[in-house]
Amino acid sequence: MRQSSSVPRRVGVSVPHAQTQRPDTPLGPDDPSRLGGYRLLGRLGEGGQGVVYLGRDEDGELVTVKLLRGGTAATERARSRFIKEADLALRVSGRHTARVLDADVTGDRPYIVSEFVEGPSLQHVVEDTGPLPAPRLRKVALRTAGALAAIHRAGIVHRDFKPGNVLLGPDGAKVIDFGIARTPDATPITTGPVGTPGYMAPEQIEDEPVGPPADVFAWGATMVYAATGRPPFGTGSSAAVMRRVTSSRPDLGDMQGQLRELVARCLDKNPAARPTGPQLVRALRDGQSPAPKPKPKRIPRYRWRMMVALAAVVAAGFLMGVLL
Repeated sequence: MRQSSSVPRRVGVSVPHAQTQRPDTPLGPDDPSRLGGYRLLGRLGEGGQGVVYLGRDEDGELVTVKLLRGGTAATERARSRFIKEADLALRVSGRHTARVLDADVTGDRPYIVSEFVEGPSLQHVVEDTGPLPAPRLRKVALRTAGALAAIHRAGIVHRDFKPGNVLLGPDGAKVIDFGIARTPDATPITTGPVGTPGYMAPEQIEDEPVGPPADVFAWGATMVYAATGRPPFGTGSSAAVMRRVTSSRPDLGDMQGQLRELVARCLDKNPAARPTGPQLVRALRDGQSPAPKPKPKRIPRYRWRMMVALAAVVAAGFLMGVLL
């Protein structure tokens, strides 16, 4: 299967750091020089799933090319995840998301080609220059909320929205990386929490059903980082951070005004109490906060187990009384 789309050039792909005109690392002896009709110029980054290259297409335009690690030796699970990433990314349309240009997922070297964004990640901008000034922060907030709305409109949950997956290009912020995205009703390929601890929603950490509200939680945490220079649940070991996510109040620093109010609602432990992506867009665009949702009490999974066990004991006692 070979897939392609005729969208304009210049959007990023799943790269864990800034993208620039120059690749971070030149091609090594084991790197291909070409994939399909794309000439590779060097490495932009790599992760557990694959290696991302800077390349040029046949028209000379810069692109990013993500190659599945292992090629023909990749496991069936890895290949399935890679095919899923391509399929999901092709379904998302919008000005503020990274769209796929081309994909070959059935050959000996499966790859995905995406438009190229010339710009650093939000993570690196904040690390290098500090928190974003208020006017730029508001623009990034609106564009990334628009990206989430487009992702959710396509029936997809990103599941790893974070500062490193927001690129700040000349046309504004764009969201990248659908490597662990999936539809809400899909059967998980992996078990246990998947994501980046400081930006994972409580339901992700507790291995409960994950839907669009988890992305909204991650958006709120990302905006705190952009505004203050630190994540809302601190740093440290993954276990410590995840414990604070599920049990502690977020630290919003000196955030002010409407954005602080929106972020606080996004970071509610209860998924049902968080605003939706479209509500965030309308609130940021119109300067008004959406009406708060009723907050049904969220019962942690371990309490559900206790309640079920207690109900079983009561039922058993009742049955024995009837029999006696």
